[in-house]
Amino acid sequence: MAHAFEQIQLPQQKHLNGGFQFPAILSPNPSFYPRSASVSLHEFTQRITESKPWLESLLLSSGSILFRGFPVKTSSDFNAVVEAFGFEELPYVGGAAPRTNVFGRVFTANESPPDSPIPFHHEMAQVPEYPTKLFFFCEEEPRKGGETPIVLSHLIYEKMKDRFPEFVERLEEHGLIYTRVLGKGDDPSSPIGRGWQSTFLTQDKIEAEKRASRLGMTLEWTEDGVKTIIGPIPAIKYDATRGRKIWFNSMAAAYTGWKDSRNDPVKAVTFGDGAPLPADIILECLKILEEESVVIPWQKGDVILVDNLAVLHSRRPFEPPRRILVSICK
Repeated sequence: MAHAFEQIQLPQQKHLNGGFQFPAILSPNPSFYPRSASVSLHEFTQRITESKPWLESLLLSSGSILFRGFPVKTSSDFNAVVEAFGFEELPYVGGAAPRTNVFGRVFTANESPPDSPIPFHHEMAQVPEYPTKLFFFCEEEPRKGGETPIVLSHLIYEKMKDRFPEFVERLEEHGLIYTRVLGKGDDPSSPIGRGWQSTFLTQDKIEAEKRASRLGMTLEWTEDGVKTIIGPIPAIKYDATRGRKIWFNSMAAAYTGWKDSRNDPVKAVTFGDGAPLPADIILECLKILEEESVVIPWQKGDVILVDNLAVLHSRRPFEPPRRILVSICK
């Protein structure tokens, strides 16, 4: 039933080898539906279920799919769309962003202040158990700004390897160590303000240590919180499904964005042997990420499916209101 979806184009898309676009953009195919009737949410979710092999093939080739023009209006609607795909839910354990559960498998996106940009990252790349799929939904479009730029990870790896071969070689050899200091409760003023009780989904320190251990994370308790250390962990991964290396890390995000009253971003991420990262190369990496990214303004009702192994994402500052919801899957 793939013909229920019509592929459309926007000027912001990038064209990939093989004739694919990044991201792929799907709208209701007007020739498939009766002219007198708009698509219902039930029809949309039914077509997703019926078309899942085709949609997964499109995601494999394009890395991300934007669904635009479908009847997704509420968090409940969005939850139904996520459920229609049938991907297993991944509990948000070990993530840094302050988030609130809204409905079912749906959470708010990062609740940090509107004027705070969120640098490019793969979701939860700093922990061993990370999602493979992400969904974003625009419940209320921003008054200004607030886009969610996306960029293909393998292109970043190729460009970084071409420009900084010794740096990339060292990353591949040593990986990265991430260090983050958590308070007890959530700090909504910080982009990494998730407290330790929310991070480990428990109020018990012993249970938190067990869950941290399963993530390969060491905890050092302080008077008012805990210092978390994870790594060395790979910064470059191999995407076996696509047969290519990917820039799978939160290096730029940690080095430039993990800043609050508890954390110094320069100390937040180092080489796996403990050596500091070179600031000039990190800044060049940020430029490359921006140059290669696709930035499509949000429209109310948009749903974006992202393959977390293929694509990094970020967030631009915005003028409220803006409400983007997320769901993460194994």
